[in-house]
Amino acid sequence: MQLSRKADYALRAVAYISQLKKGDLASIGRIAKARGIPREFLAKILKELTRAGVLVSFQGVTGGYRLSRLPKEITFLDVIEVMEGPVRINLCVDDRHCACTNEKSCEIRPFFVKQQEQIIRAFKRQNFGAFAHNKISKLA
Repeated sequence: MQLSRKADYALRAVAYISQLKKGDLASIGRIAKARGIPREFLAKILKELTRAGVLVSFQGVTGGYRLSRLPKEITFLDVIEVMEGPVRINLCVDDRHCACTNEKSCEIRPFFVKQQEQIIRAFKRQNFGAFAHNKISKLA
């Protein structure tokens, strides 16, 4: 399993925004420069994150982005699923897409189901609260 570049950039952008001082906003240009993300691609990512309720955007000359909730309330899974949809390591873990005719007696499916559960737990456990304690000035 490999996350897309889009999901990777989204995680990096949210981590950056998580480090802002309360009340500060980050512009697309500021995030793009600090994280080395192509500006146009980042704009699309931030729009999706805003539409999904992870970020809040503010328009205008002094506009930018901030988190919609506390950093500790936003998980890696939240961001990844906005970018990629539900995390699936194999089609057989999704009952709607499993093409196997012997799903109930399959000896391989339990392995994938277990791995799927562990990955989702890990992504849920990691939130952006750990990043909130860093000072953005060190990174910008």
